Amino acid sequence: MGSPHDDVSGLQNLVPLAHAGAHGALVPIERFLIPAHLCGTHGRNRAGGLPQVAAQDDRTAVLAWLARYQDSPATLASYRKEAERLLLWCVCQHGKALSDLAHEDFLLYERFLADPQPAERWVMHVAQKAPRASSHWRPFAKPLDRSSQRQALSILNSLFNWLVQAGYLAGNPLALRRRKATLSARQTSRFLPQEHWAQVRATIEALPVDTPRQALHAARHRWLFSLLYLGGLRVSEICGNGMGDFHARRGSDGQLRWWLSVRGKGGKTRALPASDELMAELARYRQANALPPLPREGEDRPLLLPVIGSPATLQGARPLGRSSVHALVKEVARQTASRLRACGPQHESAARHIEQASAHWLRHTAGTHQSDGLDLKMVRDNLGHANIATTSIYLHTEDDARHDQTSRAHRIGWATP
Repeated sequence: MGSPHDDVSGLQNLVPLAHAGAHGALVPIERFLIPAHLCGTHGRNRAGGLPQVAAQDDRTAVLAWLARYQDSPATLASYRKEAERLLLWCVCQHGKALSDLAHEDFLLYERFLADPQPAERWVMHVAQKAPRASSHWRPFAKPLDRSSQRQALSILNSLFNWLVQAGYLAGNPLALRRRKATLSARQTSRFLPQEHWAQVRATIEALPVDTPRQALHAARHRWLFSLLYLGGLRVSEICGNGMGDFHARRGSDGQLRWWLSVRGKGGKTRALPASDELMAELARYRQANALPPLPREGEDRPLLLPVIGSPATLQGARPLGRSSVHALVKEVARQTASRLRACGPQHESAARHIEQASAHWLRHTAGTHQSDGLDLKMVRDNLGHANIATTSIYLHTEDDARHDQTSRAHRIGWATP
């Protein structure tokens, strides 16, 4: 890996900027030039020994940490967002260098996350999330709820642990933070129980199909949710893999089974069981787009196809971006919540839970529901939580059992039109 100043997903092109003071404009980390007295070169928490990174200031140290995640775009974006918020708060609001922060400072920062003020400076005020280069960009889309605050501080805890390990900081002030006993229970709430998942399915099944365009939209929604639920895929995996990654393999029992080769987090590849139901949904989706039911080996089409285009133009089409996939999921969640609210106030709790759902909630939902009927080791391998690539080439019988159990125990049950 190059120096911390090398490209970290577009972080390297520094634009000279007036030093941001208490009332200066807020800009993303790639354009943020920290005043010398707040850059952290002489921070009170700087380690005195020989550091293992070349960074001499806080911003460069943060970029060195982020550089470790270049091969995981979604993780990089999430981690950059939290480190960026903290750096901006330190310099532009709190008047301290990041390497000057103590335990008490993070108590103040946690309260700030819940209510970033002044809002016109910190929170987006446009209808849609503004690009990072826009003058409308702000660090927050909205104040963070308790769950998001915990997630933010967990990421920052990882950052500070790494800075200590790298010999840049002497200690991690977040290590003193109180861990609440309810954390695990709250984390597990980010999935849809069976009754809420049934309501989401009902919304998708009721999407209009009166025009060809509506029919394609409905088909794409159904296929996306099939991938998220039956496959347990990350959004980055849906965007980064294609139709040609489906392949058939004959098992040790002579039976032909379909698999999806997924290039996942960190560039790791896993073989995901493509159950009979998932393959039926794939054929349904492809036929809705005037394509043969089964893909060819190496076919150059994304997993999610553009709504407009002929079979010829769909070959080599650009995949949807992550933000577009997230928007499709959020729209279904909003429609489901609205429909439930229209049925009466007794459904408000379910509506409020469902409208929070995201694409990653569907992955948690898949894992939770799979664990009801599958061995946990199989769930782990399906979701790619551990790298077993070295041994999996010798475990064809075990793979076949995983395929068969996944096909039997984990189903979506779309209503047949």
